[in-house]
Amino acid sequence: MTDLRSAVVNRVRLVYEVAGDAGAPPVLLLHGRGSDHTTWAGVIEHLAGSWRVYAPDARGHGASDWPRVYSLELMRDDVVALLDHLELPRVTIVGHSMGGMVAFLVAQDHPGRVERMVLEDVPAPHPARLSLPGRPDGELPFDWAMVEQTAHQRNHPDPAWLDGLAKVTAPTLVIAGGAPSHLPQDQVADLARRIPGARLMTIEAGHEVHATRPAEFNDALTAFLGR
Repeated sequence: MTDLRSAVVNRVRLVYEVAGDAGAPPVLLLHGRGSDHTTWAGVIEHLAGSWRVYAPDARGHGASDWPRVYSLELMRDDVVALLDHLELPRVTIVGHSMGGMVAFLVAQDHPGRVERMVLEDVPAPHPARLSLPGRPDGELPFDWAMVEQTAHQRNHPDPAWLDGLAKVTAPTLVIAGGAPSHLPQDQVADLARRIPGARLMTIEAGHEVHATRPAEFNDALTAFLGR
């Protein structure tokens, strides 16, 4: 059974999906840029029998508020505030792409809050040299200002993010999308190298492993979480 709820954290209303038994171990799913909680539908269904699953829409995405001010640090703070609202002292975090960057910022700055971590096709935070295309026509399911501001951060990341990976204490699985992914896979491997004890697994699925190869992703996820 799933449930859609909302909470006001850091003056921003976040909408989040909840599934699974309230007494089960908690897992937080953080989507990538331009997506929302619905991207995790198959993962939620897979996990909900054994876990209490929370899947928020990040600020500027989906049904959550679009406050016009964005950064990965603000999204990190939103996650921590949401955990406080939910009275979850410690949680497993699964993050895809941008959501994975938010996840490792939580893990390096609040190590006591993260039980385990899974990072799906997430690069180490080196300067990315991204070129931003023009805004698409029509309505978008996310705030274009969020794209502009987070792209600037990807091109000019805080050096503390890279150094902070050594501070992560949570057991971590990094799942790379392999050759079909648009991300430089050497940077995904570098992320895994910099997190103490992290395990790197490659599934040749492209950037959205959980959507393209759902069975393999879910098997890898539950095998790691059950360890």
